[in-house]
Amino acid sequence: MCGIVGYIGHREAYPIIIKGLKRLEYRGYDSAGVMLYDGEFLKLSKTKGKVSDLEIKAQNEITLNGSIGIGHTRWATHGVPNDVNSHPHVSNSGDLVIIHNGIIENYAPLKVELIKRGYTFASDTDSEVLINLIEEVQKKEKLKLGKAVQVALNQVVGAYAIAVFDKKTPNEIVAARLGSPLAIGIGEGEYFIASDASPFIEYTTNAVYLEDGEMANIRLHKPMKVRKIKDDSIVDPYIQELQMNLEQIEKGGYDHFMLKEIYEQPSVIKDTYRGRLHANEGIIQMAGVEDNIEKFLNADRIIIVACGTSWHAGLVAEYVIEEFARIPVEVEYASEFRYRNPIINSKDVVIAISQSGETADTMAAIKLAKDHGAFVFGVCNVVGSSISRESHAGAYTHAGPEIGVASTKAFTTQITVLTMLALRLAKAKGTLTHSDFHTYLQELEIIPEKVKEALETNVKAMEIAAIFKDAPNCLYLGRGYNFPVALEGALKLKEISYIHAEGYPAAEMKHGPIALIDELMPVIVIAPKQGHYDKIVSNIQEIKSRSGKIIAVVTKGDTQVRELADYVIEIPETSDALSPLITTIPLQLLSYHIAVMRRCNVDQPRNLAKSVTVE
Repeated sequence: MCGIVGYIGHREAYPIIIKGLKRLEYRGYDSAGVMLYDGEFLKLSKTKGKVSDLEIKAQNEITLNGSIGIGHTRWATHGVPNDVNSHPHVSNSGDLVIIHNGIIENYAPLKVELIKRGYTFASDTDSEVLINLIEEVQKKEKLKLGKAVQVALNQVVGAYAIAVFDKKTPNEIVAARLGSPLAIGIGEGEYFIASDASPFIEYTTNAVYLEDGEMANIRLHKPMKVRKIKDDSIVDPYIQELQMNLEQIEKGGYDHFMLKEIYEQPSVIKDTYRGRLHANEGIIQMAGVEDNIEKFLNADRIIIVACGTSWHAGLVAEYVIEEFARIPVEVEYASEFRYRNPIINSKDVVIAISQSGETADTMAAIKLAKDHGAFVFGVCNVVGSSISRESHAGAYTHAGPEIGVASTKAFTTQITVLTMLALRLAKAKGTLTHSDFHTYLQELEIIPEKVKEALETNVKAMEIAAIFKDAPNCLYLGRGYNFPVALEGALKLKEISYIHAEGYPAAEMKHGPIALIDELMPVIVIAPKQGHYDKIVSNIQEIKSRSGKIIAVVTKGDTQVRELADYVIEIPETSDALSPLITTIPLQLLSYHIAVMRRCNVDQPRNLAKSVTVE
């Protein structure tokens, strides 16, 4: 959940590290720190707060020169956010320094043993335990840094991405990963280390993504060596060319990344189906599906595992796949699936969905499914991510980097991929008529234009946001395909504005939530013309009779709901199955504007991080 940046080379390290930390602040932003080495002195500065707070403190505390350095931005796990618990952490001797993303689960007994051996601890973190364990191994067995790191890591249980520096061997940084991502950029006479490639994209397009259980010795003026942590065997690393560009990770004139990403949806949905969807020819072609079509067609069921927004996309996929392809679908929270001793067999297909491709619970669910012989199909956004490598096959969403912590374009592009999957299976099984199949393809092809039209509700969303920005609670209702959209709308509001919100199937409202409705309760009802329109009109009447304030998302030209609702947001008409791609847009805009008006940190909401690489 934390951001790691490291540099070793011929440039000044500090500007690279600070800029990199700012790009990784979506991964954690309750504290930050930096270590620099100038050839003589090891210099450390860290603080509770943002990277901008670190900049101020570092300029006052240390000299900023040095061509070797590591930096960290933290999302707290062990120990509250404060200066002492911030990374980097230093060993008792003052020689070794570590930055760490992840959790060392057996840190407590290790700490007890180290205390018995005379070690003291300033922080409450598991990371300080790890660096002192490395030092103890190094001293006791008289090992070089790389070997000491390897031996120590074989004694720990948990997940980690680490970078370790030893001032006794100052031309080297040792990096390792297990369960948390780590990329190494390779330049001319220089190396970059980061949780993802964004901190070094302007310096090099060549990167190695360490695999789980690998470590790298990164030395100045020498080739990088990659080894397996478990058995010390040499690995020939795969150097890949990055597809990311600098423009994608900048705000591009928008006030927030979230708003930029909301407005990117017409183009990224098109990028998602480009080369895959050929409406005029009646073709959907997805390599990961084509190569494994029999696995899908012979499946007893499909199990979808995901977390958060990706789970909501999975719920939409459940409706779409069952309707189109007539294959039973179950949607599971990955965090629960992995622990409830699920029944999985070799005729199951498991679809794992994750924006980052690094979600720890989803990764664990994949491994469990594979252990039971299931076929795993990954849907993620980040090329080269852990889930893309662990899955038997899959499909990228091609949404481009999503920096805002609250997912927007990830949701719609995941739905796009999963809808194409459902349509391809339906064609293979003959469960849709030829006419219906072509109609859906043509409608999906023009969805980007309808999303663009839905974005024109921005002004209306802003007006409604001004009215309800101080509401303490909010209820979102939807039916059928738009029930998951109600869940997603409520999640967006919770995440970025800190207003309590719940999403419910509209018909279930009267089985509990109706007790909350009064004249102070805003109720957002997703009521497009297609689908269960008459039923949801009845639900709206139930709210109206109890003085609830109704905000309705309706199809353009609607008159019936308009007469009942207090506020109406109009969207273009589309088929029921594709409507989530449209109905979600005004809900994203509404949440965004409410958060801005409440002066919340839209891109970095409190307590949240973008890439959840811990349990």
